[in-house]
This record gives sequence, structure tokens and C-alpha cells, in this order.
Amino acid sequence: MPIGSEFLAKAGRHVNGPQANPPGPAAASSPGWPVSALIRHFVSLKSPGILPTKQRLPFATTPLFRNLSAMSPIRKAIFPVAGLGTRFLPATKAVPKEMLTVVDRPLIQHVVDEAREAGIEHFIFVTGRNKGVIEDHFDRQLELEFTLNERGKHADLELLNRELPGAGTTSFTRQQTPLGLGHAVWCARELVGREPFALLLPDVLVQAPRGCLRQMIDAYRELGERANVVAVEEVPPDRTHMYGVVGVGERRGKAFSITGMVEKPPRGSAPSNLIITGRYILQPEIFEILGTQERGAGGEIQITDAMMRLALNLPFYGFKFEGRTFDCGSKIGFLAANVAYALAREDIRAEFRAELEKLLGEK
Repeated sequence: MPIGSEFLAKAGRHVNGPQANPPGPAAASSPGWPVSALIRHFVSLKSPGILPTKQRLPFATTPLFRNLSAMSPIRKAIFPVAGLGTRFLPATKAVPKEMLTVVDRPLIQHVVDEAREAGIEHFIFVTGRNKGVIEDHFDRQLELEFTLNERGKHADLELLNRELPGAGTTSFTRQQTPLGLGHAVWCARELVGREPFALLLPDVLVQAPRGCLRQMIDAYRELGERANVVAVEEVPPDRTHMYGVVGVGERRGKAFSITGMVEKPPRGSAPSNLIITGRYILQPEIFEILGTQERGAGGEIQITDAMMRLALNLPFYGFKFEGRTFDCGSKIGFLAANVAYALAREDIRAEFRAELEKLLGEK
């Protein structure tokens, strides 16, 4: 149900909206191999970007030509990747923080994999300057493919082809000024259109047998029309002042109605010990609110403030997912994620555990 009137004063503030941002330019590169050889290699492979006919989306399912039902499916996901990553300097001086690896996969790849498992069809990246390598990561690298093929490394080549997004399923737009998460989401408004969408923060990894977003979408289908869903998890009460915290209302299956949201409440005043984690399912009305949202904490346009205003008219639910989160925006969380994901890998688990025990035994 909508959040109560006690939030009306804060939720009702309006100022002029942020300036529009044009899509970011696509990166370009020039292969060093002979063009004829690259063309022969390219046409010899089955392009992973071309779907079999039975898997293609019918023309009438595009946003311009279909009538959206009240319970629209979640087809699109936004990934805000414009942050500077200053907490990881000097590593992020020339390398986007989203491209730092957890074991052998960039952070952003882990999060995209979670979205793909959940059935997301369109991956929307809100980037910034010096982030072109993210776009390159989700594109073909013909020189590399040619070399792998020539050297007989077909397993590696198959891995690259299998994980490449299909043609036309990724979009990139620019957040030209760092005005916060709410502003980054607003920058994707034209790409999302008038349908509900998922929002995944690449700083947060969720290790779970079933992806966090997949769990959320399953719950979303049971919550009825116009629902908004945020992932939540428990923290010790003495740490609630560090996060956005939700109030707990009536339970709805595995979810519960949210009675309030407070961003970093003073110690001892939090409505619960459930904090908002970096996964959201939001209705498109959030874009209209973000367009008039005044700057909040830190001089930025905060997504939590916009959600509080949206909750006056549309229901918000919390979903306590199964799995363990890692805050990879912090050094400790990033290192812990590397350890946890390495120990979950059958091919390196035993040897890595032995190395860890050796290191711990030396201390």
C-alpha cells in the first residue's frame, strides 16, 4: 500500500528537473589483422547476436506497438556504471571500477549474468566519460577471436561467444554530470519507455543458488498490478544508520508492504533492521518524479527520495531474498567476494583453500 502521509512533506518537494543527457558515443576500434582474414573468420562463425526465428521477439511486442497490460513483464534493466570509483584509486584511474574482476569475471559481467538469468532482454548501461571499455566488453573482439581460432583454443572461443549479448539487446547512454543514482536512472528514461524495469547496482554482488533478481520477479508476479519491489536484507541494529531502511507492514507471500523509507536514520530511530540492497523493480512513473526531484543528501538526486514520492500513489513491497551480498564498492567487500566466489568454483576451490590456509597459518 502507499506510504503514509507522514512522508508527504518530504515527498512533495518540487524544483526544476535535471537537464537532458544525449546518448554516449559508441567506441570505435581498428583491427590489426588483415581485413580479408577477419571477414572470413567472422562469416565462418555462427553469430551469437542472431537469434533463431523461434526466439525472436514478434514486432508487436515492442513498446511502440503493444498495449501494456497492468501486469507488464520485466524486460529491461538499468545498470548505472558512471561512478568514478575513487575508493579504489589508483586501480580505477584508467580502469572503470565495474571492470575490476571477481575471480576471472568483471563485476559488471556478474551482474549482467544475474539479469540474464532472470529473463531480462534489454540491458541499458548509464555510463560516463572513460567508460568505453564497458561497451567494448559486451561487443565482439575480432582480433582475439581470430587468434583463439588459429591457436585451436575453441573452448575459450565458445565461452566468449556464449556470453556475448545478442545483437540489439544492449544500449548505452551518458550521465554527463555526476548528480547521483536518481539522475543516472532518469538518464535512461527514453530507453526504458513506459514499462516497468529492473535496476541493478553493479557494486552489489549477490551469491545465491537462484539469482536475486529472478527471485524478485517471481515475487513481483504474485503482487498484482503496479507493484514496486525492493530487495532488503537484515543488518545488526547498530549499523542501520549507514543505510536506507524500510518499515515493515503486512506480509504478502514472501514479500511485505513497505510502510516507510528512511535514508540513513539517526542511531536508534530506524523503523526496522531491514536495509535496501542494490536491486529494484520500479514502475515507469518514477521517471516523471525524478524529472522534478530536487537534490537531496550530498547535493545529488536520490532515488530513495523519488521512491518515497512514488509510494504515495503506488504500492511498494520489500523482498527478503535468499543469498549473501557483497558490497564491492568497499575494499573489504570486494576482497571477500573474490574469496567467496573462488571457493565456489570447483576448478580452483581445493588449491585456493590450501593457499588460504597456508597464508592464515603464517599469521
